[in-house]
Amino acid sequence: MSSLVGKKAPIFRSGAVIKGGEMVQDFSLDQFLGKKHVVFFFYPKDFTFVCPTELHAFQEKLKEFESRNCAVVACSTDTEESHWGWLQMEKKAGGIKGVTYPIVADTTKTIALNYGTLSGDYDVNEDGDLIATGPMIAFRGLFLIDKEGVVRHQLINDLPLGRNVEETLRMVDALQFFEENGEVCPANWTKGSEGMKADHKGVAEYFSSN
Repeated sequence: MSSLVGKKAPIFRSGAVIKGGEMVQDFSLDQFLGKKHVVFFFYPKDFTFVCPTELHAFQEKLKEFESRNCAVVACSTDTEESHWGWLQMEKKAGGIKGVTYPIVADTTKTIALNYGTLSGDYDVNEDGDLIATGPMIAFRGLFLIDKEGVVRHQLINDLPLGRNVEETLRMVDALQFFEENGEVCPANWTKGSEGMKADHKGVAEYFSSN
C-alpha cells in the first residue's frame, strides 16, 4: 500500500477499551477532529513481550503528549475483551495495568488493512479455499495525524522492532513548530532549536552556518 502521508487518515468505527477498563462501541478518531493532534499506533498482539514495553512507554510519556494537546490511541487485531483482560494484569506479570489511553479492537482486521499495517493478506489456493498468507496481525505502525485528520508522519516497523517514544514526541513538536511558525525543521531538530525558512535562501543560509 502506498504511503498515507498527506492524505486523510482512514475512517473507522470499532470497539475499544478506554480509561484502563471501560469497553465502548463505535470508537472513532473523528472525535479529535478540529481539537487535537493524534498519535495512532498499532502493535501486533496482546499478552506478548515487546508490545507491553511500548504501551507502558507511551503511558509514561502520556502527560507530555497531553501537554501538547495530542491524543494517544493504540490498536491491535485482538478483541476488546482481550484488551480488557490484559489491562487487568499487573506490569510485573506481563500485563499493561495502568495504561489509560484508548486501545482499539480491530477484530475484522480492516483498520490495519486500510492503514497498510496488516502483516499478511488473503488469497485463494488452487482448491478455491480462502487462505491467509501471513500471521494477519498488525506491524508496528505509527501515524501522526493533524487536527484536520491528515496524516503528517508515518512509521512502520517489522514485528521484532520496538519504537522510540521520544522520537514520536519530537515529531509532534516538529509538526506543531511548523504549524505555528511556518518554518521547516532540519535534520536532528529538537524543541527549542531554530527552524528554517521554506525557501532556497533559507536552505543556503543554514548550510553556510553549519
